[in-house]
Amino acid sequence: MPAAGRTWAGTTLTDRKAARRRQLLDAGLDLLGTGGSGAVSVRAVCRHARLTERYFYENFADRDELILAVYEGVVAEAHQALLDAVTAGTEGTAEPRVRAEAAVTAFVELIIDDPRKGNVLLLAPLTDPALSRRGVERVPMFAELVREQLSDSLDEGERAMTATALVGGLTNLFTAYLGGTLHVGRERLVAHCVRLVLSSAGYPAPHS
Repeated sequence: MPAAGRTWAGTTLTDRKAARRRQLLDAGLDLLGTGGSGAVSVRAVCRHARLTERYFYENFADRDELILAVYEGVVAEAHQALLDAVTAGTEGTAEPRVRAEAAVTAFVELIIDDPRKGNVLLLAPLTDPALSRRGVERVPMFAELVREQLSDSLDEGERAMTATALVGGLTNLFTAYLGGTLHVGRERLVAHCVRLVLSSAGYPAPHS
């Protein structure tokens, strides 16, 4: 039997490797999401995960590879949350206001209900060069998701510009909220973002 398939205490080597990788990623999320980029080192992650450096290097080449993996995990979760919000139960046929409210609410829940993820997604890239570059690379993915929700009354050039501007504007809003420089209630933040999305997307915005 291949080594990876042998069991010990009811688990295979492959399962144990996956569990250790998950421990390291969870430790990276905790440290990066609460202490910022400066809190993450190989030693700190291993101490937090209660694993030796041997297991760290079994999974990641260095500290930067770990934080990029943590960041990509949060990016994927945020993208999926937005995608689920605009398609769940409606296959995209719900009225624009409903889709906008669902998407904004889902994103706010992700970054505020678990502030670690909001910090990783929006604040950590402000101070870590590797994350900054990756963040710029991921903007088109979110812009494309927004573009698909825009009114057909806009031509393709307008849709592309509007989607990119919305992603940038909303990112700055949420960054300010998480960073403590924007002092508004959660419900007001959501309502403002929905109005911004609808008015920019070519749909009538709801009255406040």
